Amino acid sequence: MNFITPLFFGFISAFVGIIPPGLINMTAAKVNHKEGKRNALWFVLGAILIICFQVFFAILFAKIINNRPDLVALLREIGFGIFTALTIYFLWIAKKPKGKSKKLKNKSTTKRFFLGMLLSALNFFPIPYYVFISISLASYKLFSFDTTSIFIFVNGVVIGSFLVFYFYISFFNRIENKTDYIMKNMNTIIGSITGLIAILTLINIINYYW
Repeated sequence: MNFITPLFFGFISAFVGIIPPGLINMTAAKVNHKEGKRNALWFVLGAILIICFQVFFAILFAKIINNRPDLVALLREIGFGIFTALTIYFLWIAKKPKGKSKKLKNKSTTKRFFLGMLLSALNFFPIPYYVFISISLASYKLFSFDTTSIFIFVNGVVIGSFLVFYFYISFFNRIENKTDYIMKNMNTIIGSITGLIAILTLINIINYYW
């Protein structure tokens, strides 16, 4: 059995999904900046624990609907509509976020761990994201819904998520000024990513019906 493919696509999926500046990775960077790497890593571990469960349940849900081509087609159409709406919102409607964030008070590692869990649990984007990713990969025969592949894919997501978070923690101080610029243009970045996903989804829909 090919173990590299699900690990690779799990890693890439996590990297693409988390690399844009967002609440969790920027909070991890700020915790590191104000409280040190130890607290930041505990925060990241809490966030990744929830992400792991979110990915697992997303793939199980995708496995159920993958056997229904009509539901898969409907999901693609819904996904296209959602990502198109998000693209329009982030590129033309949403206000620019402020670059500077509030200072964080020093907290214990346990509190930071549970804060990571809380912020990650409030982020519902990973569930539909990984449902869409796993079904799309399965449609191209790049992923199967057997137990081993699911386990390896989830591990790839965990590794990819941790490396992206670690990057934000390690290099935030060096690129803080550039990060503030990125934060101010975060809507454009996210809108561009969702726009690309919407285009790929549309191509998938066209190929399905033609």
